Amino acid sequence: MQIGQVAERTGLSLRTIRWYEETGLVVPTTRSDGGFRLYSDEDVERLEVIKRMKPLGFSLEEMQELLNLLHDLTHGRGDRGQLIDRLAMFHQAATARVTALRDQLSYAEGFADTLASHLECHQ
Repeated sequence: MQIGQVAERTGLSLRTIRWYEETGLVVPTTRSDGGFRLYSDEDVERLEVIKRMKPLGFSLEEMQELLNLLHDLTHGRGDRGQLIDRLAMFHQAATARVTALRDQLSYAEGFADTLASHLECHQ
């Protein structure tokens, strides 16, 4: 797939995809004769993982580590037990961050409700 197709499929901008390429998180599988980036389904899956990690505040290094871990698990590289243990740690971190985001959302919703009450009282 060319970068435009990948952008459409993932919902990421061309600029964002290029930036992830510059940081080494995703490298196009190949280039066309005309020099266009060509991405595989595996590249798109990597972008989807990054897209899901970003709102949870994972660093670029953590993203790279998880992407490498998932690649190694998928392709049967490395010590499977250690890889699964590390994946479990990422799962725990993601779960904790989701909980924190839910708490923040609840707090923000409470504030919005308070403002709505003030509006009702003063109209």
